[in-house]
Amino acid sequence: MSGLVVVDDLRKTYPGGARALAGVSFEVAEGEVFGFLGPNGSGKTTTVRILVTLVPRTSGTVLIDGRDVERDPAAVRRMIGYAAQLVGVDDDLTARENLLLQGRLHGLRPREARARTDDLLEAFGLAGAARLRARSFSGGMRRRLDLVQALVHRPRLLFLDEPTTGLDPQSRATLWEHLDGLNRAGTTVFLTTQYLEEADRLCDRVAIIDRGQVVAAGTPAALKQAAGGEVIVVAVTPAVAGDRRLRAEAALAGCPGVRNVAWSGDSLTLSVADSAASTAPVVRCLDAAGVPILAMTATGASLDDVFLEYTGHRAGDDARPASAFSSLFAAVHARRGR
Repeated sequence: MSGLVVVDDLRKTYPGGARALAGVSFEVAEGEVFGFLGPNGSGKTTTVRILVTLVPRTSGTVLIDGRDVERDPAAVRRMIGYAAQLVGVDDDLTARENLLLQGRLHGLRPREARARTDDLLEAFGLAGAARLRARSFSGGMRRRLDLVQALVHRPRLLFLDEPTTGLDPQSRATLWEHLDGLNRAGTTVFLTTQYLEEADRLCDRVAIIDRGQVVAAGTPAALKQAAGGEVIVVAVTPAVAGDRRLRAEAALAGCPGVRNVAWSGDSLTLSVADSAASTAPVVRCLDAAGVPILAMTATGASLDDVFLEYTGHRAGDDARPASAFSSLFAAVHARRGR
């Protein structure tokens, strides 16, 4: 076990018997961007909270740079930064005051905290808003400020739990540009996201968790190849609903070459081994089910298709409210040594 992060047979059962993790194992190498993907309720956030020392494990091994997260939490917290799903900035403070507070909570001396604050505000395009209260910021600016808070103490390892949820495309692109720069400078990034095209483009490796277990892991390219390679998207008439949808699913379940079926609005996405060989059987199956076809297209598999293959549905289909844990909460507890 030589990774910067080593997780072996991690299990978590909450009071009352609810099992969140049922034997999770993976490693994260230093310097990589590691994507941790899965449906809501799959155990992603529980895993992250255990890794950042906010939640105790039930059993298993969790090491960061060789240190056990429960036996030596203070040392682990000094190495990591954490930006949670909900933005953890203080609306009554200015951007500069938020960062100075984080610096002091992480043990930086006043002069060092001021210098680090000024550097980060400039690097992340927030210098012009340094004296504005955070309540006046846009969603993208608030997310950038929250991310910067997690970087004040120069962590070797940065945990990001759904960092771009709710951001517009331009803000997401800006944020990922900054994160790419951090990674190139040597920061290891542990990422959970519902935007699988981002994980496909940015992550060196990914792991997919479902029902508390890792069901697939590897490079995005290798996982796409293993998933079978091709997808057929069938657009049907908006009138197709209710029992006809059920008949369509039942018919396609027995269609040659079709391995997975998912609805997205008025379109069916089919995972197939060979789109050319499967097109005619799909048409016959849907015709038998009484489902009119408007259009059909075939493409290579994406990471979203891999997600569908292993979990049975697409990322974000079952979105729920985000966690209430914040970066500020984590920092306060780190300072107190809890």
